[in-house]
Amino acid sequence: MDTNLTTKWDFVGLSNYISLLKDGDMINSLKVTFLFTIVVVLGHLAVGTILALAMNKKKPGVTVLRTILIIPWLLPDVVVALLYKWIFNANYGVFNTILIRLGVLQKNQAWLSTGSAFAILAIVCIWKGYALIMVNVMAGLQSVPEDIYEAAKLDGAKSVQTFFKITLPIIRPIISTAVILDTVWWFKHYTIIKLLTDGGPGSSTSTVSISIYKEAFTFHNYGTAAAGAGIVFVICWLISKVMRRVMDCDE
Repeated sequence: MDTNLTTKWDFVGLSNYISLLKDGDMINSLKVTFLFTIVVVLGHLAVGTILALAMNKKKPGVTVLRTILIIPWLLPDVVVALLYKWIFNANYGVFNTILIRLGVLQKNQAWLSTGSAFAILAIVCIWKGYALIMVNVMAGLQSVPEDIYEAAKLDGAKSVQTFFKITLPIIRPIISTAVILDTVWWFKHYTIIKLLTDGGPGSSTSTVSISIYKEAFTFHNYGTAAAGAGIVFVICWLISKVMRRVMDCDE
C-alpha cells in the first residue's frame, strides 16, 4: 500500500459511505452496537435509579456508601477491562473458582470466548457506568422541595404515588439529559470491548467502534474507517435529537 503523504489522491465522493452501508460486516456491527447500547443504558437507568433512591437518605454511613458506589465510574476503562479479564479468565479466573467450589460448575468455563461473552460484556459495562445515572438522579431528588412531599403526605399519597406523580415529573429533565449523554457515550465505546473480547467470539461483540479500528489499523483502509467514523457521528447526533424530541413531547 502506498503510504506516501505527498501522493495525489483521487476524490471518491460518497463511495466509501455507500460501500460501508452495503457491507454485511458493518451492518452486523451496527446491529450489535444498537443492542449493546440499549442493554447497557437500560441497565444503567435501572441500577442507577434504584441506588439513587436507596442512597437519598440521611442515615449514618450513607455518605461512605455513596463514595464506594461511585468508585467504578472513577476507574479508568483499561483498569476495569483488565480486572474483569482476570476475574473471568478461563484458566485461573476467580469467577470460575467460586462457582466450582459452590458446586455450580464441574470445570472451568471460558466466559469471554463463548456465547456468554456478550452478556458478560454488558454486565461489566453496566457496573462501570451506572454511577452517571445514580449521581444525576440523586442530585435531582435532592432538588425536590420537602414541602411538596409533606403536602402529598397530608393528602394521603403513598410512596409509589409520590414517586410517579411528584418526584419523577420533577427530575425527568435531569434523567433525560443523563440518558442521552450515556447513550451517545456507550454507542461509540471502544476500550473495554477491545480489551475484554476484541469483538469476539466471532463477531458477537464486534461493535462499530471495533470494526472501524480494524478497518483502519488492521486492513489499513483509512478512507473506509474515516467514513465509518462519520456514520457513527451522524447516528449519535440523530439519537440525541430524537431522544430529546421524544422526551420533550413527554414533558
